[in-house]
Amino acid sequence: MAGFPIQPARRIKSLPPYLFAAIDAVKQKALARGMDIINLGIGDPDLPTPAPIVERLKQAAADPKNHQYPSYEGLLSFRRAVAAWYKRRFGVLLDPTSEVLTLIGSKEGIGHIPLAFVDPGDVVLVPSPGYPVYPVATGFAGGVAHLMPLTKKNAFLPDLGAIPKAVAKKAKLMFLNSPNNPTSVVMSKEYFTQVVAFAQRHKIIVCHDAAYSEIYYDGRRPASFLEVEGAKEVGIEFHSLSKTFNMTGWRIGFAVGNRQVLTALGKVKSNLDSGVFQAVQEAGIVALQLDDAVTDGLRKIYQERRDVLVPGLKKLGLAVDPPPAAFYVWVAVPKGYTSASFTAHLLEKAGLLTTPGNGFGQAGEGYVRMTLCTPKERLAEAVERLARVGF
Repeated sequence: MAGFPIQPARRIKSLPPYLFAAIDAVKQKALARGMDIINLGIGDPDLPTPAPIVERLKQAAADPKNHQYPSYEGLLSFRRAVAAWYKRRFGVLLDPTSEVLTLIGSKEGIGHIPLAFVDPGDVVLVPSPGYPVYPVATGFAGGVAHLMPLTKKNAFLPDLGAIPKAVAKKAKLMFLNSPNNPTSVVMSKEYFTQVVAFAQRHKIIVCHDAAYSEIYYDGRRPASFLEVEGAKEVGIEFHSLSKTFNMTGWRIGFAVGNRQVLTALGKVKSNLDSGVFQAVQEAGIVALQLDDAVTDGLRKIYQERRDVLVPGLKKLGLAVDPPPAAFYVWVAVPKGYTSASFTAHLLEKAGLLTTPGNGFGQAGEGYVRMTLCTPKERLAEAVERLARVGF
């Protein structure tokens, strides 16, 4: 029997390949050719999840009470642990029953939040370059992404004053990200205060992605958006255990802040997913209660790596600043290259897998992103390879 043409929805047809899936495909082809690849592409911690977290998962997975559906909003014990961590880390008070929502990783919450608030034609303010899920999730909800360029001239911060009043009037959401992916720039409390005023003036819900807040250097701890007066009245903050505790594969995160926003997000989630495996939530409680010495050790490793890669790149003549946070290095491409051509040069000539800056949005053209999720010995080798092949 003859079949019929299978036609995906227009939203799928117009969707570009997911950036990091495309990068993985390039990596697999290079590996198939026998090339020794130094992977500076995807931001996936190469260090193991701390042992106490793993041990708790083993115990909790064996408990039959965890084999059934979890609660939609997450275990109250996990949400209490989140609230306690926020108080300890940021001095922010949260009601665990109404101001904390458990997520299947922060990506899931970011992907769903436009469905809760954006109608077709509504505007969402999106940083560019930025995490690709922000504009994609906007499009899935029928919204229009208005890009906020992050430029060196503006210290890689969104210029709120440059947003046209007509656009701000139609905007429902604003995505922010500090420490930023891919630039690693950290927003100050003073900047967050400006954001709160802007959001109040235009009645815009702020969705701050703080997934990298615990990866920072030189003792300079990034602030939470919720530390600023009035922030809880205008928005929420997404967080994740993925980067802080090397738990990218575990898929657990949370959103905190404005209870009305979280209620709407929770309504979307309850219709589309069934929550996080309770054993993973119990392991997450252990993570949030770990001594700071654990995360101090992780930060020390990343800082050592940063201090190998960045000076090495600068010595070769590349324009790059040491990141104050996150594990990304935002490198300006040398004269005569585009983001894509420099990425191709690094892979084909030196076996270095990086991410072209324009993959994060048009404003990322002229840069490549490198990660610190590789041992420092391999980062030193990456610099040596680049010195040999030149550019």
